[in-house]
Amino acid sequence: MVGVSLKTISIVATAILIACAVALLLRHSLFGAGLVSISLQIAGLLLVLWARLTFGMRSFHFAANPTEGPLITSGPYRYIRNPIYAAVWLVSWTGIAVHWSLTNALLGLLILAALIVTIFCEELLLRHKYPEYRNYAQRTSRLIPYLL
Repeated sequence: MVGVSLKTISIVATAILIACAVALLLRHSLFGAGLVSISLQIAGLLLVLWARLTFGMRSFHFAANPTEGPLITSGPYRYIRNPIYAAVWLVSWTGIAVHWSLTNALLGLLILAALIVTIFCEELLLRHKYPEYRNYAQRTSRLIPYLL
């Protein structure tokens, strides 16, 4: 897009994602209600924690913005290029599945669209910053190990 940076696009997508998550929270539709759904959401939160610990403090930013330092390919990044986004997808859609409604499903689709936009913005920037990213991307799943 002319005049619009990938960082700006990712900020807008992240804001949409947060707004949808808040809407689900206000609708009491974000959290699971039984053993299976709560377990899935805990697994998602543990994945975020593992990714944050592996990546370190440089992972805390709001926009698609490759940080200084080497490309991280260990921990969950060995299996998934975007473990934090995968966890957001898992946590949000688990809550949506438990509290199914058309409105919640639409919010979930907006979350998924925002994640996809953010992922593609980040990956374009990472390909530019790290020459080895292309090879890493070929051998590592984007969101679901060995599938997607």
